Amino acid sequence: MKLNSLKPAAGSTHSRRRIGRGPGSGLGGTSTRGHKGAKARSGYKRKIGFEGGQMPLQRRVPKSGFKNINHKEYLAVNLSTLQALAEAKNLTKIGVAELKEAGFTNGKELIKILGDGKLKAKIDVEANAFSKTAEEAIKAVGGNATII
Repeated sequence: MKLNSLKPAAGSTHSRRRIGRGPGSGLGGTSTRGHKGAKARSGYKRKIGFEGGQMPLQRRVPKSGFKNINHKEYLAVNLSTLQALAEAKNLTKIGVAELKEAGFTNGKELIKILGDGKLKAKIDVEANAFSKTAEEAIKAVGGNATII
């Protein structure tokens, strides 16, 4: 066997259909486009969502709801996370910089402290928002909750 003698398996390849090469080819005349209509014309391009004149799906289905343009997306951080971070790095103040250093945020996100878990260490916490339970828990152990 040599590279110059290799051939594809019998029946695995087909010759290309040569459309519009006269009536003898069997594919002349309308060149497989049928008679008249938009698809028979040169330059035809189907519009996205066009369903042959039927009302398109995006116009049949009604609009619903709305998107609040003033909505703010917060990154949730629990008290248990703050406690673990304070113990691991021996911190008394936790802000955005400390959370970024620990890999919880990229520094651009808004942070909200939530009250899940127990807080034992006295920590001063800086964040964009606090839940009521989180703020109470931080103040109960003698820490400060500062909104930035």
